[in-house]
Amino acid sequence: MKPREILKHTRHRSFPYPKNPWIFYQEWNRALFLHWEIALEDLQPFVPKPLKIDLINGKAWVSLVAFDMNHIGIRAIPKIPHISDFHEINLRTYIIHNNKPSVYFLNMEGSKKSSCSILKRLSKFPYQHAKMSRNSFSYSSKNAVTNDSFYAEYRLPIQPISKDKTDLWLTERYVVFQDYKNHLIAYDVHHAEWPLETLAIKKLDISYPKFNHILNNSPHRAHYSKGVQVLAWNKRKHAL
Repeated sequence: MKPREILKHTRHRSFPYPKNPWIFYQEWNRALFLHWEIALEDLQPFVPKPLKIDLINGKAWVSLVAFDMNHIGIRAIPKIPHISDFHEINLRTYIIHNNKPSVYFLNMEGSKKSSCSILKRLSKFPYQHAKMSRNSFSYSSKNAVTNDSFYAEYRLPIQPISKDKTDLWLTERYVVFQDYKNHLIAYDVHHAEWPLETLAIKKLDISYPKFNHILNNSPHRAHYSKGVQVLAWNKRKHAL
């Protein structure tokens, strides 16, 4: 879809996207979603106090999303050399800010050193480099600095799921937050509703030492998505 067509898809959103023009384009493709339901008290130490952790049925959630980042560009510039097209894994949780369901990133890793370096400077998000590889049925990552590792073998029955309230709560989020120095930064994003399919996990080995008490090898939910085309607005600052 062209950006003007993407902007027409709004029925799935719980609040409107900004009125000012979008700035960035990117694609989040071949996404694995792994979700864990956790206790609020286990998550609270990782989330800055100004942000309110969002709950569903009295529980917090953390998700690991492993995907391909493609075609990163600035408006009117189709693709930025040395940044586009790499594998990314992020660990995220769910917050609510100004009555808007949002995402807070706990950890972010990318497979290309140049992408991590440039995006860390531009976006202020905490990208770290990790050695990653994937094929049609597996995804692996190893961060030599933090000793974080991820390995998944999976199959794709390619059957669209009938989304329930929790599936939508986990995936349809249109503001992303991160803390940076003495303030918070936020980006508004927009895309069509995530197309979700079943994901059959054959083998899973996750070790993120900092988060091992909230992650395990048995996620409560797992999804696959072919991906979405994403428009993003410029960053905003919020006080800590």
